This record gives sequence, structure tokens and C-alpha cells, in this order.
Amino acid sequence: MADHFAKPLQEQLFQRMVIVGVGLIGSSLLRAARQRNLVKTLVAADFSESVCARVQEIGIADEVFQDAKAAVVGADLVILCTPVGCIGTVAAEIAPHLAAGAILSDVGSVKASVVSTVQPHLPDHIHFIPAHPVAGTEYSGPDAGFSTLFVDRWCILTPPDGSNDAAVKKLEAFWSEVGSNVEVMTPAHHDLVLAITSHVPHLIAYNIVGTAADLEEVTQSEVIKFSAGGFRDFTRIASSDPTMWRDIFLNNKDAVLEMLGRFNEDLAALQRMIRWGDGQGLFELFTRTRAIRRSIVAQGQDAAAADFGRRAAPDSKP
Repeated sequence: MADHFAKPLQEQLFQRMVIVGVGLIGSSLLRAARQRNLVKTLVAADFSESVCARVQEIGIADEVFQDAKAAVVGADLVILCTPVGCIGTVAAEIAPHLAAGAILSDVGSVKASVVSTVQPHLPDHIHFIPAHPVAGTEYSGPDAGFSTLFVDRWCILTPPDGSNDAAVKKLEAFWSEVGSNVEVMTPAHHDLVLAITSHVPHLIAYNIVGTAADLEEVTQSEVIKFSAGGFRDFTRIASSDPTMWRDIFLNNKDAVLEMLGRFNEDLAALQRMIRWGDGQGLFELFTRTRAIRRSIVAQGQDAAAADFGRRAAPDSKP
């Protein structure tokens, strides 16, 4: 990880990058871009006055705006880091102010709905290349970011049909330089893959923690008191930003519902194994799922260390 950031770029990729929405992902991009010398001028835009004030205090951007329309003037790279639910509105507001030839991207966990809500607002001279960095923590806000968030994590680009190849390659280079492994796929395929690898697991975590919250009243605090590792890790997932996840489920509902249907079928089969004492079936299932976990660790997408190598708190240094 340290080797990746050993030598900052000698020639910057972009002159002016604007991050709209300075949460975990946006603030991490600002930190990583500065550390790698990827951009001449780093600009932060956020509708929250308190967020803008905090960004100025910690010094992760050269310029800070509450007005995104003013911020994007003259930018050659604009990345929307807002919740998916409002991304179309933001795109409509800034579209008339984008410079010819600028690359507009995003970091949303859903891609088909982003394309359908953003693209109609854009003039032909803008290169729209949606992206999804598959990285994050349960923390949010400008202090939550850190420069190595994207190192050895995947970033998926979903350029619409007819996208400019040079612009796609330039955005690929940007994400590679902040540490990501870059993959390109269609928006629809992205949404199906992420439904099972991210969206449904979060939905299950929210549901289990919600069930435990109901039981908490019955068991008089024993659910919290005797929380084992499994439940504790579900609470970590279920503590993620509620606005972001509300928007993800509403904007990727078809793929999520399809994966939930398959999950319910598999859950019913598991129930039958338990009911009828099918120990061999349970053993074979658990052996197969254990192998999946080991493959994830082997590919560097998680750690085998205690508590999965989770950090106790985010590094909030610029």
C-alpha cells in the first residue's frame, strides 16, 4: 500500500477537479488527489454550510463553495458525490455551467438510474462517465476520509454507449492513480452484480438489527449485552448512512428484488435442512461458503486478521 504512493505524479492529470458532496468518498478523493499530485486546483462544493466550514478548517481543498454552479465553472473534472436520490437534480443545476470537454462522473452505488436521471440534462460537449468505487466505511462526513481508502479496491466505470474513449481512459488513469483496480461494464450488469455483493447484504443487516432492536425490549438489554461477533458485524454494516442506502434500494429495486427472491428460495432450502436434520447438507453448504470467504481474502478484498482487520476509527488527517 505504501509503495503505491511513494512517488507523486510529475504531470497532473487535471487542472481543476470539483467534488460535489464532501462526505467519506468525496473527502477521500480530495486527500488522495493531493497526495498523488493529480490535480492542480482542488475544489470542494457542498450545500451544507457547516460541511464547507469544516473543509476549510482541515484544508483538504484549495477552494470551497456552497454553490455547486459556481464551483464547476472552468473545471475539467467534476465528480458528483451526493446521494443517488438527488444526483439528477444536482446534474440539472450544474449542466449549463460545465466547460466544453469536461468529464462529469459520480460515485453512486447504482448506475442505471444515475445514467437515466443525469444524461438527459447534459449538453453534447460533456463527457459523462459514471463510476462506482467499491470502497467505504460506516463513517461519513469530511473528517471520515483518508487518502488510501481506494487502494487495492475496485472502481467500476459504466460509460454509456458512444462515450469518448480518450475521456474514459483518462478517468481510468485517475482512479488507477488513487489506488483502484478499474473494471468497465454496462450499468445494468453493474446493478445486478452489486445487488448481491452489496445491496442485499446491507438490507439483510438492517433487517436483522431491526429484529434485534424489537427483541431488546423483551430480553431487557441482553441482546446488546451478549452481542457476539456475528451480530456485532451486522451492526457495523447497518450503521451506514441511511440517506445513501434508502436511495440505493429505491433506485436499484428491480435487481435487489430479483436477488431477494433468490435469497428467499435458498433460505427456504436451508430451513428444510435444519427442520429435517440434514447435517450433510448443512456441512456441504458451510464448506462452500467458507471457500468463498477465503477467496475474498486471497484476492486482497479483505483481511484475515481478527475483526477482519477493521480500524477502530477513521484517520481524519488531511
